[in-house]
Amino acid sequence: MSDETTWLPVPDFADALGVSASDVRDMIRSGGLVAVRRGDNDAWHLLGDFIEESDGRARVLPTLAGTLTLLRDNGFTDEEIVEWLTTFHEELSATPLNALREGKRAPVRRVAQTLL
Repeated sequence: MSDETTWLPVPDFADALGVSASDVRDMIRSGGLVAVRRGDNDAWHLLGDFIEESDGRARVLPTLAGTLTLLRDNGFTDEEIVEWLTTFHEELSATPLNALREGKRAPVRRVAQTLL
């Protein structure tokens, strides 16, 4: 993972989205987001780059949930998913998360399928 990765605890992630922490926890439980335990208090954290601005509003990357489903369906743990999303892939010339942020859903999912 990059040293530049921004991690947000659930309450801060919720604030950035303009929703409640309970809403974020529901998104994690339903598979629309992935969180890992970090820090001294072992709290759930999410990548700040899961959030994008669209029409002046913050939202979760719309292509994230489907990518998470693909990876989970093929046996990736949440920790492995985060590692994969934040690791540079030559085929994408970027990390998968950055490629998703650039609108490259199909190439990201093609690369993910080659791992399976």
